[in-house]
Amino acid sequence: MTLHLPRFPRRGLILAAPALLLPGCAQAQPAGGTPAQMEGPYYPRAIPADADADLRRVTGLGQVAQGRPLLLAGQVRTLDGTPVPGAVVEIWQADHAGIYLHPREGRLAQRDAGFQGYGRTRADAQGHYAFRTIRPGEYPGRTPHIHLRAHPPGGGPALTTQVYFPDEPLNARDGLLRRVEEARRALLMAQLSATDEGQRAAFDIILT
Repeated sequence: MTLHLPRFPRRGLILAAPALLLPGCAQAQPAGGTPAQMEGPYYPRAIPADADADLRRVTGLGQVAQGRPLLLAGQVRTLDGTPVPGAVVEIWQADHAGIYLHPREGRLAQRDAGFQGYGRTRADAQGHYAFRTIRPGEYPGRTPHIHLRAHPPGGGPALTTQVYFPDEPLNARDGLLRRVEEARRALLMAQLSATDEGQRAAFDIILT
């Protein structure tokens, strides 16, 4: 699909901040592209007015999102390791309590209004991207995860997938994750490390 995007607001270019472009984004991974996964039922019906790369703050609200801060960062590249500059990366996820920003969400009235729920950014000249977000809470029937879509520049086919966390005990029982060949599940696992605020999740996106 081709994504028609308006101009990104200045805050949407948060990727350019040196604090986000941390070294070591590349991961040691098995061969092959990032496995595709389903979009799920909670992709926004309309892109929110605030759709930048900082999901922990919503424009016009003084509060900061509840939950453990997470820096999700990585590189968009091809199978041969070539960076994909200009790729548009979207994420959408549940808040700290496992509640999505979507009209089909039965607990919508209980969600954290200070959490943006959806964000997008554009990869830099080296293919790097980054989001400030939180560790998602447990959604009923699923292990915690972040939905992600990467659009290569020029309107090529987009990759839709999901980001998982290797320290989640529910991974072993998650039906969607278990459908992925065991040898390739590592491609869907973020590499976690501690930061002063919370955690950093390194996740490279390998397009085929």
